[in-house]
Amino acid sequence: MSHADSKTRARRVWIQASAGSLSRLGLVSDQIAAPSSDQVQIRVRACGLNFADIFAILGLYSATPSGAFTPGLEFSGEIAALGDIAQQKTGFRPGDRIMGLTRFGAYTDLINVDYRYIRKIPSSWSFEQGAAFLAQGLTAEYAISDLGSVKKGETVLVQSAAGGVGLISLFLLEQLGAHAIAVVGSPSKIDLLVSRGVKRERILLRSASTFRKDLRRAAPDGIDVCLDAVYGPFFKPQYDALRAGGRYVLFGAASMMPEGKKPNYLRLAFQYLRRPALDPLAMISDNKSLLAFNLIWLWDQTDRLAGLADRLLTYPWQNNPPFVGKVFSFEKAPDALRFFQSGESVGKVILSV
Repeated sequence: MSHADSKTRARRVWIQASAGSLSRLGLVSDQIAAPSSDQVQIRVRACGLNFADIFAILGLYSATPSGAFTPGLEFSGEIAALGDIAQQKTGFRPGDRIMGLTRFGAYTDLINVDYRYIRKIPSSWSFEQGAAFLAQGLTAEYAISDLGSVKKGETVLVQSAAGGVGLISLFLLEQLGAHAIAVVGSPSKIDLLVSRGVKRERILLRSASTFRKDLRRAAPDGIDVCLDAVYGPFFKPQYDALRAGGRYVLFGAASMMPEGKKPNYLRLAFQYLRRPALDPLAMISDNKSLLAFNLIWLWDQTDRLAGLADRLLTYPWQNNPPFVGKVFSFEKAPDALRFFQSGESVGKVILSV
């Protein structure tokens, strides 16, 4: 017998009426159906913010749904109901604490998801920490292990090292025995990394005018792998710093983040026209690789994504929770997004329901 009843339930949900402006995001009430047989219904306690949320809201994300949509890729909460298949496959029960992923739709207090997209939260973690883990962790693990093929002893440059993906990447690299060089955008973020055990001489402050020189000083023999979600003027110096056999893994372009409620298309066009270019023939002789990805493409490869999540969870996370830098109330989602957009955040920004 299903643990899911046939009744709909009321919920609150943030709706982006149409992509293009943050001012079109509004909090509404609606009804959600009971979960289907392979779904779990979650009473959401926390939502994690990601750059993809802002780019989707502004209409600058290739995977943005058409028409009205609810932003958000990850959440945590308690199980409210389960479909028959979901209960059989997972053994979960109502009340279990879980963290999960969804291809948009996380900015709500009640959600139905396929059982393959959820995992139990480690017992020592808060709901906020649970909502700060899966999207960042999967991005870091896929970049480091699947594409970067990082090996023990290699030197890896991590851009935005004080952000959610960056901090998890530093932990994974430590587990692999690799040597990290951390890059941050402001001095206050240097202090955070030092407090978390990163040596000061392994931290670079991102400055377009001095970055090439600073990188040469920090890694005089070059780097083996670059993990980059910034792009822009830092791409070429980092690519040039790769040793023969080096792998450049690109998974974002934070340098192109619009600053206001709406995109400045003239500025974006200027940035696009000035974007760095590579010569594939030169790459052959240099023996360097550029690998680029967007994690959302894995949403359609459910079993592969589930396997990646299971592998990620084999690391010792119980006493190494993700770092939550700032928490906003669920009702303050636009304020949280503007803060995240500012580039001032460290770790993960969370909406607490």
